[in-house]
Order: sequence, then C-alpha cells, then structure tokens
Amino acid sequence: MPIDAAKALAAEPRTGEISWTPKDVLLYHLGIGAGRPATDPGELRYTLESRLHVLPSFATVAGAGSPGVISGLSMPGVDVDLARVLHGGQSLTLHRPLPAEGTATATGRIAAVYDKGKAAVLVMRTDVADAEGPLWTSDAQIYVRGEGGWGGDRGPAVRCAPPAGAPDRTVERPVREDQALLYRLCGDWNPLHADPEFARRAGFDRPILHGLCTYGITLKAVVDTLLGGDVTRVRGCTARFAGVVYPGETLRVRMWRGDGEVRVSVDAVRGRGDAPVLADTSVQYS
Repeated sequence: MPIDAAKALAAEPRTGEISWTPKDVLLYHLGIGAGRPATDPGELRYTLESRLHVLPSFATVAGAGSPGVISGLSMPGVDVDLARVLHGGQSLTLHRPLPAEGTATATGRIAAVYDKGKAAVLVMRTDVADAEGPLWTSDAQIYVRGEGGWGGDRGPAVRCAPPAGAPDRTVERPVREDQALLYRLCGDWNPLHADPEFARRAGFDRPILHGLCTYGITLKAVVDTLLGGDVTRVRGCTARFAGVVYPGETLRVRMWRGDGEVRVSVDAVRGRGDAPVLADTSVQYS
C-alpha cells in the first residue's frame, strides 16, 4: 500500500527555518486578488508597504516553501501519484498577529491518517514559532483518491448543518484568468494549476485555481466586510474544499455573523449553476 499509516504517524517531525519579507506579503495579497481598485484605501493596506497589514492566511505560504499538501506527500510512509491528490480542507489557528517580516521555525508532521473507503485523508500539521513564541498552527487535509479501504479509522465527521436564515452579507469576487499563474509564485508549483495536460490527467478540463487561493479570497472578504478591515481580529479560519474553481469564474461569498464566529459559504456563479466551492467554513474572530 503506498500509504503506510503507522509509519507516517510514527515519523519524526520535520523542523526547518522559514523567513519572509514585506515583498512576499505583497505578492501573496496580489495573488488572492487584492488591489482592485488599485487606489482604494482599503486595498492599499494590502498592497502598499508603508501601511501593510498581513492577512492571516498568508501563513499558508509564508517562507515560500512547499505548502502543507506537498510537504505531506514527502513524509515517510507516503508514496502516491500527485495527480491523485486533492487538497481536501484547511484549518489555521493564529496565536498572535503575523508580522510583515520575520524568521521562524516550522515543525511539520502527519497528525492523522483516515480511511474514507475510496480514498485516504492525511492531516499535515505545521506549528510555527519565532523568538517571541508561537505564531500559528495549520492543518492541511490531503485527500488521496484510490488509497482507502484498508480498514483504518474513518476520522471525525466534518460536515456541519448549514447556517440558518438569510446571510448577513453577500459579496461577489471575480477571479482573474491568470490568478492561478500569479498565485503559484507564492510557492505552490503543482502543475495542476498551470499545465492543461497535467490537469486533464488529474480529471479536469483545464487547470484549476489553488484551493488555498480561494481560502485567502474568502478570508479577505470576511475581514473587509464584517471585521472592519482589521486583520488582527482573526483568530482562526477553517474550510472544506467542496469543489473546484476555474480561473475566470466569479465567487459568491455568503456570510452569517455569530458571536465570535462568521459562518461562510462560497459558490462559483454564472456558468456552472452555483457550484459549491467552500463548505463547512468559518472564521473565528475577537
């Protein structure tokens, strides 16, 4: 079996140093669509170094190394075809606001391996800390088609009841045709997002947008509309990737505000019949 659950779980954590500069933060913000309109004061806090605020989802690309999905596939006990891999979900817990420049230590390990029958799910956990203490913890859920069925733990249920009532806010965010090509410069070089031939081999008509790009677009929409543009209020963000986004589509982000939490639903509209993109999604805030 290409996935040896016991070996993966028993492997020693991998630790390495990461660093980033304001230029990396600016590139990430552009990669998730910031800067439209270019002179809007609300956008300049993402695109102008003299007033730079760091959107917390930058943590998923900080250091410009391999994202959690790619890192997880290189761990002991894991040997699978990249074309059979999808990013199933992402959670991020912020321990304090992210600085615009920093050096930190990232420690990654396989925290869980679940048997979903027709697929396996790996949970790649990364803890990041600098000289002042913990910065963030992230979990990437790695969905590997065709690798389940060995009788292992199915894992916890992740589906949530849909939010009740009408959303408090609904916004639409267009995705540029070249959004995936721009976003991949942040460090995710998976050819699924750029190479049409590879995308077809993976079962898609054409290259798809990175799930973490949609994740960032969504978090930015919540911060800008319900949190007054204050990135420091975000305490965490969890999402399940329910469907794909093709560059050039438009995302509809619906938000339900609760006490300390915003529930979110994201669909691709105008073309695929309101296809679901993010489900079981929430942003925790203070």
